Amino acid sequence: MTPPDETPRKLLLVVDAPSLLHRNHHARAHTRALDRAGRPVWALHGMLRQIIESIDRFAPDAVLFGLDDRTGSVRRDRYPDYKAGRAEKHPELIDQLERAGALLDALGLATLTPPGLEADDVSASGAAWARRHGWDCIIVTSDRDTFAHISDSTKVLRLIDGGIHGSPLLDPRRLHTMYGVAAANYLAYAALRGDASDNLPGVPGLGEKTAAALLDAAGSMQAVWADIEHDEGRNVAAALDSWSLDQGGRRLGARVVKHLAAPGARERYDFNVAMMRGHDDLDLGLTPDVPGTPGLLPLDIDRVSRVVGFLNVQATTDLAVRVLTGTPASAATRWA
Repeated sequence: MTPPDETPRKLLLVVDAPSLLHRNHHARAHTRALDRAGRPVWALHGMLRQIIESIDRFAPDAVLFGLDDRTGSVRRDRYPDYKAGRAEKHPELIDQLERAGALLDALGLATLTPPGLEADDVSASGAAWARRHGWDCIIVTSDRDTFAHISDSTKVLRLIDGGIHGSPLLDPRRLHTMYGVAAANYLAYAALRGDASDNLPGVPGLGEKTAAALLDAAGSMQAVWADIEHDEGRNVAAALDSWSLDQGGRRLGARVVKHLAAPGARERYDFNVAMMRGHDDLDLGLTPDVPGTPGLLPLDIDRVSRVVGFLNVQATTDLAVRVLTGTPASAATRWA
């Protein structure tokens, strides 16, 4: 909670809309909920409900929704096997993915579908925008990729089975506690580990635990690669051995350095970094100094009643009117 004698920093809430839609599609498909036009709406309703609950909990000053460009992918152009092996999306999920932007725009909220890019790029740019403008940022997602954006000004609410109120809000300290990785090193950690869901293999011989230990012992991958190039990795091996022994384990240094020095290891790491790094320079279109522009709260009550009411769930309409058109109940305890 902000001390009473300090001006609270403004808060940008960035929502990874596709990840919420996917999660709610699988969790709520059994409801077969339909809107007033008879179209499937369970994923859209679940996403919107979680968004409203997030706004009620965190009391943001502005809300931005990232969407995937479903017509093209610069990452797939570079790597045709990107995300290969994923199950085909159900037609009812595809329909709701395609309708999400129109629903959010109709409410008066801000959405961004960056050409050839993904919602995670919007999250990266949202975190960078907040840092530049002296705001705080919370990213709402079920995707671990956004952990790379965690900093002193950005936290990630990672949705799990407990919903909005049962999900962890990750800051640098909590991220390190959970994964043993400093926030500044999470992208390097992910690049070493790889990402099976995106069909990106990691550096051979390095799993999650070894990657975390390496970064904790050496400090950064820049230092690791420099030592391997100029001193055959002797300092890295010594630091990792010392770290391992302090943790009660066995020496790891020589084996890890051998894997990192193997042909193709550096190329694999660099490729993963390039694929995983979010674009943080997108024009978000946010104009917080202009009242009434998309993304700023509160919203128009008639608009909210009409748009949310079309989803045909009265309890959600009532909640939306209370939260989106007035001061959220949690405004006094933003960081509780």
